[in-house]
Amino acid sequence: MTRNANTAINCLALALAMLGLAYASVPLYDLFCRVMGYGGTTQVALHAPGAVGGNKRIHIRFNADTNADLPWAFAPGETAIDVRVGEQNLTHYVAENKSDKPVTGTAIYNVVPHGAGMYFMKIACFCFEEQTLSAKQKVDMPVSFFVDPKILDDPEMKDVDTITLSYTFFPVKK
Repeated sequence: MTRNANTAINCLALALAMLGLAYASVPLYDLFCRVMGYGGTTQVALHAPGAVGGNKRIHIRFNADTNADLPWAFAPGETAIDVRVGEQNLTHYVAENKSDKPVTGTAIYNVVPHGAGMYFMKIACFCFEEQTLSAKQKVDMPVSFFVDPKILDDPEMKDVDTITLSYTFFPVKK
């Protein structure tokens, strides 16, 4: 093989490897965020430990958005609550399909401030699965959660007294 052909094969291999890494980067980053709570990604738990930290309360705000391509009305059932650290809480969001046919949507979520995502623990959430609403159907979608007591030990979270849980619903493409 000539030197030029060898260089061309190496360049092609490098380009293919870079393309493969580009495709793998999104799922790998998503996995990293879910494991580490980075970028506002919440965590999943089986149960809450119970209220701890004395009377330490955190104000939780709820936000809801809907992608323009999804014919739903989507809003939090309550805009905010105060919770005790470690205590299990239940809230809900309300979704209504405004169209004349069944529509399936999926929710993505985020927590602000971003560092609080690793301490915002969901026990049950409508966001864990796709949601299909029949024509004109209106439903309550519950979220069971708690704020992990470990937030009290994080010096970067000592001044956090408000956390915002935000959902955006998108249509599921068939």
